[in-house]
Amino acid sequence: MKTERKDGSRKAPLSPPSSLISDDELVTISVRDLNRQLKMRGLSREEMVKMKQRRRTLKNRGYAASCRVKRLEQKDELETEKSAEERERLRTIDDNRRMREEIEAYYQKYEAIRKFAQEKGIALPPELEHDIPRL
Repeated sequence: MKTERKDGSRKAPLSPPSSLISDDELVTISVRDLNRQLKMRGLSREEMVKMKQRRRTLKNRGYAASCRVKRLEQKDELETEKSAEERERLRTIDDNRRMREEIEAYYQKYEAIRKFAQEKGIALPPELEHDIPRL
């Protein structure tokens, strides 16, 4: 019996169908219980070592899979955060542009009032007598 991978290819399971302990059980069983079962079944030293190696391989597969999942989740979180930061950056740029336009409009109004006052001979308060620097 072959199992299918994410990419569609197939691989043989580590343990043969007639195995003493299934792959699922082998991964979930405690080391103490595994040792006890292997001794109870009277396996040779070589068979015990193979079962333990198979268990380690299965455990490593599980760790690698969970690591991949975690990495993908973290990547998604970071991409979401990056998108939010980019929206905030663009919003700040837009706010800055609007404020500059508003300041420019006030400056032009100020200059028009100052010019009108000069033409009509209206005295301005001393703090408004000098030019205001533009941005």
